[in-house]
Amino acid sequence: MSNTTQVRHRRPVGNHRGAGPTAPPRVRRRPGSQQWAAWAFLAPVVLYLALFYAYPLYRNIDLSLRNYTVRSFVRGDAPFTGLKNYRTVFDDPTFAPALLHTVVFTAVCLVFQYAIGLALAVFFNQNFRLSATLRALFLVPWLLPLIVSASTWSWMLNSESGVVNAALHAVGIGPVNWLTSPSWSLTSVIIANIWIGVPFNLVVLYSGLQSIPAGLYEAAALDGAGPWRRFWSITFPLLRPVSAITLLLGLVYTLKVFDIIWIMTKGGPADSSTTFATWSYQLGFGNLLPAFGPGAAVGNLLVVAALVFGLIYMRVQRKQALS
Repeated sequence: MSNTTQVRHRRPVGNHRGAGPTAPPRVRRRPGSQQWAAWAFLAPVVLYLALFYAYPLYRNIDLSLRNYTVRSFVRGDAPFTGLKNYRTVFDDPTFAPALLHTVVFTAVCLVFQYAIGLALAVFFNQNFRLSATLRALFLVPWLLPLIVSASTWSWMLNSESGVVNAALHAVGIGPVNWLTSPSWSLTSVIIANIWIGVPFNLVVLYSGLQSIPAGLYEAAALDGAGPWRRFWSITFPLLRPVSAITLLLGLVYTLKVFDIIWIMTKGGPADSSTTFATWSYQLGFGNLLPAFGPGAAVGNLLVVAALVFGLIYMRVQRKQALS
């Protein structure tokens, strides 16, 4: 074979004209580095939840399962008693009234806070003149410290010098012992808590109304639907997700209301305004001989109640998402 034939069949080495550039080598990332980055971002949240939620919950459960006294609380050698503290709470004559007061206080506050907040949200959604200023004024009860709000209501509902009794006397109604009568003490703290909780419902529901397209109302108006028909057919159904989270947050907050009741009535008179929150504090810190175990048991009952309602809310939301 000649040299010319060998040259023809020889393959050229390297790039030739018309061939693209050589692709750069790919840098492989280690899967472990991505996992470590994810854990680094999660670490602050996990640490926060462990320190401020998990550990206090564990300590509260431990308190409810042991016979803690002041000495054993300091020394840390309280004997294990199992469910004895829970049986003590259930057998206590205060349990039934406290449970009833907690249910009534929570239910009445939720209904009125939501109804008034929804009415105000619909009212301010019309965007009239000075609506922003008036809406800001309605936020004042929510911004005030609870101790200030409770003290103000205690002064207003005072039997002798309160402005509420003065107004009732002006229209010919006798004085009412709002804070010292067993018949009115629970009503008094309910009124104060409704006043404090309305702004929260107003803000959340007003933000929900802003997300409803205005074209739906215009189409309904063209079809002849009146204001009430538009509310029940458009506003209320489309506000269900926002209403659900509003009621859930209000429920969790109302279940644990303590400072308002304690400042105004201290759960009295004669336990007429005692709820689980005030009873738990009274058992653990309000007596000369504190009962840490039963007080922690009552607190755990509140935690279980909030957890149950939270799970119910999640289940309802999941059904709505699937439907």
